[in-house]
Amino acid sequence: MSILFKKSGILTTVQDLGRSKYRRFGINPNGAMDTTAARLINIFLGNDENEAVLEMHFPAPQIVFETNAVIAIGGGEISPMLDDRPIQNWQSYLAKKGSVLNFTGKNFGNRSYLAIKGGFKVSEWLGSSSTNLAAKIGGLEGRKLEAGDRMHLKTKIKQQLAEIHTRISSSLIPRYSPFPTVRVIAGAEFEYLSKKSQGLLLNQDFTISKDSNRMGFRLAGEPITLAKPQEMISAAVNFGTIQLLPDGQLIVLMADQQTAGGYPRIAHVVTHDLPLLAQLGTNDKVAFHQVSIQDAEDLTLQFERELNFLKVGCRFQSNS
Repeated sequence: MSILFKKSGILTTVQDLGRSKYRRFGINPNGAMDTTAARLINIFLGNDENEAVLEMHFPAPQIVFETNAVIAIGGGEISPMLDDRPIQNWQSYLAKKGSVLNFTGKNFGNRSYLAIKGGFKVSEWLGSSSTNLAAKIGGLEGRKLEAGDRMHLKTKIKQQLAEIHTRISSSLIPRYSPFPTVRVIAGAEFEYLSKKSQGLLLNQDFTISKDSNRMGFRLAGEPITLAKPQEMISAAVNFGTIQLLPDGQLIVLMADQQTAGGYPRIAHVVTHDLPLLAQLGTNDKVAFHQVSIQDAEDLTLQFERELNFLKVGCRFQSNS
């Protein structure tokens, strides 16, 4: 029971929700850039939400199913075709043995995710299957997937299984945009900024630089400065931490972020809006809007409540 990669795609890796318990040892968490997309399609298929998925960039891989599989795709829209038939994100489909999955064009977003009912057979390192490309560990031999690779599946799907084209509610799907306004809370060093720079952070548009990757997105905009020079010691950072670089530009730390840094942490992207940022690419733009910690917590709690309804509905459907 496996899938075969006929073409590799530009960057296809195995990811889950990351390894979160080892930051004190300097081990970065990795994991899906768009964790909401990965969670949604796994839950939708009846998987554990931390089940491994494929994170794909366009040009994306060509995949041949060597066994029956039920699949779902989420995140960026890159025109998936199953046996020359267009299929949609956020729905489930039966890929029969011999079926071919192609991706023919990028409509929006920069990272798309493929989940398979039952999940992939992949080894774990420190409790996670996520690929760490720098350390060459996790996923499939710690590397991106190449043409000729096979990934084995955990669950066998019966041939006579009928397709049920249900769809994830649009209320749960992030409002992706090439120019989102992303909510932030003030960071520990926000007050070190000059008053003008505090305004610049929240009132200008930033462009995603070409010098961006899974570790961090460099932003280009009018330079931001501290009110006066500060001596900084390394302190904890996280996915979504916005740091001020010595040249006055910003970097937003992403899924492969380091565990500590010595640059001022002037803001943090709220967890709920991280998927909006994760789907951006070179020359896309982003603006920031400051909210309170209470606002950020309320957004997360509301989403988790709605996600629980999805979990209950999927369990009910699988048992009916």
